[in-house]
Amino acid sequence: MAMKLMYITNRADIAGIAEDSGVDRIFVDLEIVGKNERQKNMDTVISKHRIEDVAAIAKCLKSAELLTRINPIHAGSGEEIAQIISGGADILMLPYFKTAGEVDCFINTVNGKARTCLLCETPEAVDRIDEILSVDGIDEIYIGLNDLHLGYGMKFMFQPLADGTVDALCQKFRQKNIPYGFGGIARLGQGALPAEHVIAEHYRLGSGMVILSRSFVNTCCDYDYDETKRIFLEGVKEIRDFEQSLTGMDTAFFQENHQTVINKVEEIVAGAL
Repeated sequence: MAMKLMYITNRADIAGIAEDSGVDRIFVDLEIVGKNERQKNMDTVISKHRIEDVAAIAKCLKSAELLTRINPIHAGSGEEIAQIISGGADILMLPYFKTAGEVDCFINTVNGKARTCLLCETPEAVDRIDEILSVDGIDEIYIGLNDLHLGYGMKFMFQPLADGTVDALCQKFRQKNIPYGFGGIARLGQGALPAEHVIAEHYRLGSGMVILSRSFVNTCCDYDYDETKRIFLEGVKEIRDFEQSLTGMDTAFFQENHQTVINKVEEIVAGAL
């Protein structure tokens, strides 16, 4: 089964290009609370999305779902969540939680008016994952490798994939029958850890969703509409064709790919020290 592909944007024109190319979800990112401090000195983008973008994107989508990442639980969460639901978001994502209490508050506040997705990206959440997964009403869960590797003091985003952390979490999600995904991918053949190795890991682990990263197509600056459309169409088709090829692969292939990922991650980390 093909993975759900997600792309982060608050621009209707780019959302339309992504949707037409086969992207399954458009991702509006409202998280700002604490994020600048956590990711300072990192090559990451802090989104400048606004709550008004939710309704604007919802109106322009024809078939893709709208996922909105909220802020971590804070004093204004109730009002924020109500506005996002009113704006037409299909799925709300809770980032940077550390306790089952935060998850319970989130799910109770959403109150069945949209689907809920947890962004597991803190060592504390990993440590308490059994308690967290006992909370009723979790529709999906996503492992955020960027903040998670920072939380562990690691050098490279994919270290939790290589050291067994992602494996252990995915096993627990499967046992609870909660759909899950992790990380982000560039275009095939690109990325410090090439996307085809990461996609094969998604299939080995039974992941059902992945974010197309900023390096897949960077639309943050001035962009050419036709060129962006070409990149999306070609890039998504390459992923779908590669996914199709994976359906015929045996266990040995996926184990060999996993070992390749471990080796490549070790090389990258050694070069970063």
